[in-house]
Amino acid sequence: MSVERYRSLGASRIQVSELALGTMTWGEQNTEAEAHAQLDYALDQGVNLIDTAEMYPVPPRAETQGRTERYLGTWLKSRRCRERVVIATKVIGPGEFPWIRGGPRLTREHVLAACEASLERLQTDYLDLYQVHWPARSTNYFGQLGYRPVKDRAATPIEETLGALAELVRAGKVREIGISNETPWGAAEYLRLARERGWPRPVTIQNPYSLLNRSFEVGLAEFAHREKLGLLAYSPLAFGVLSGKYLDGARPPQARLTRYSRFTRYSHPQAEAATRAYVALAREHGLDPAQMALAYVRTRPFVTSTLIGATTMEQLRSNLACAELTLSSEVIEGIEAIHRRYTIPCP
Repeated sequence: MSVERYRSLGASRIQVSELALGTMTWGEQNTEAEAHAQLDYALDQGVNLIDTAEMYPVPPRAETQGRTERYLGTWLKSRRCRERVVIATKVIGPGEFPWIRGGPRLTREHVLAACEASLERLQTDYLDLYQVHWPARSTNYFGQLGYRPVKDRAATPIEETLGALAELVRAGKVREIGISNETPWGAAEYLRLARERGWPRPVTIQNPYSLLNRSFEVGLAEFAHREKLGLLAYSPLAFGVLSGKYLDGARPPQARLTRYSRFTRYSHPQAEAATRAYVALAREHGLDPAQMALAYVRTRPFVTSTLIGATTMEQLRSNLACAELTLSSEVIEGIEAIHRRYTIPCP
């Protein structure tokens, strides 16, 4: 098994594997040695896109912040394979993280400082893709519903954030830029400002996309298609829920939702009902439920790369094997029928 298909990273010339390695468990659920083993295996299988963030691992803690980038950095130094991989990381938006720059923001000062710190931890002098992790303004992301207009007087304007990113590109510290957890308005604003100011335009958007959350299709898929704003789909297994391992209240030892009760986005009756239907469909056709869910995401025309995370090598091997899976028309029809019954149960 290998990942042999590569796609352009949005409108850029960078070629990335259709499956990418997510890293947010490294330093919390995974040791440095385990992280390096995952990287070795993924690279051997043809995966070249590695996605991380300055706040990782998750759940975020002052004691572990930045550890994920450090693990990736020690691997890059020991393997001497920097030119073979595409490194993507992120600067976080505002939040309750006083241990990060005294409270992170998306001002010019914070963006430039965050980039320098990431470069140091990663032991590299450039980033292939630098992404804004989430917006500075009040809007709907991380599953929030019911938009309520507020006056964002304290929010950093997108213009300032994008201007700082443009500086990093001009300095040669960043090759391409991306956005994450964004809305249609936010994507349009980044594109407008880039066009009017002559600044680098985002080439990717990293948002959740899975069988339990196809909200990207409502307003953002058209942006992705028409503007070559490639989707880096995260949580394609909805924190592992779509594997079926949590059905009927099961909590496997050391599994993510077993260890961390704070993650409830994919754990409610509607999510369970939809998951049960998808798992039954997969088994009816002799498929692994997780591989079916990943194969569906991987083959959507607006998806550039699907981010796959794993805490064990067994999970990583199985998930990467979805690259060999072609879903039949019967399976696709079954997925769409379930989607009509359970439309976006987990926004």
